[in-house]
Amino acid sequence: MSKIDPRLLDMLVCPVSKVALTPLSSTELGVLNHNIQAGSVLSVDGHMLKGTIAGALQTIDGKVIYPIRDGIMQLLPEEGIGTAQFSDWPRR
Repeated sequence: MSKIDPRLLDMLVCPVSKVALTPLSSTELGVLNHNIQAGSVLSVDGHMLKGTIAGALQTIDGKVIYPIRDGIMQLLPEEGIGTAQFSDWPRR
């Protein structure tokens, strides 16, 4: 994933909670993709994620992830991925 301009990142917030967003670390991205490959990741709207995610943003409280697909931030409430479903999620 290409680096997000810090000025843009300062303006981005979760569409639901309005909490600031930050890019996932490589460790967090690895845990997310491992769980997707295991077939155990659901989006907020209940669909099972497949494939891998090259990048994502996370709320600063660590509760919700928003994927970036083909360079486009998926900042829609239904695209969110709750981190409470992961027993191995690195807590912030």
